[in-house]
Amino acid sequence: MEHIAALLLIVGCSQDMKQCEELPSPVTVYETAGECDAELPAALRQLDGRKPRVMGTCVYVDPAMEEEDAELVWDVTPNGALRATVEAISMNVASVTGNTLHE
Repeated sequence: MEHIAALLLIVGCSQDMKQCEELPSPVTVYETAGECDAELPAALRQLDGRKPRVMGTCVYVDPAMEEEDAELVWDVTPNGALRATVEAISMNVASVTGNTLHE
């Protein structure tokens, strides 16, 4: 069974950094953080020019989260830094569909 240690996130932004979106990378999951770190420069070069500003990071995945549902959460700060984490999705959130409450 493959274990994920890191995710490669590449984001492209407008010149003013007000509009950003994820860009597809050739490989997105890595078994070791070192593999992701090694591939990051090549992935950035490959996507350079797709947007005025392209940035990326390796997001480390806690092995304890292997059995949990999780999501990648990212943000670009006003000074242009890319921050990203993998966060567990809470399954205790109640949602309303029509007149029925689901938990």
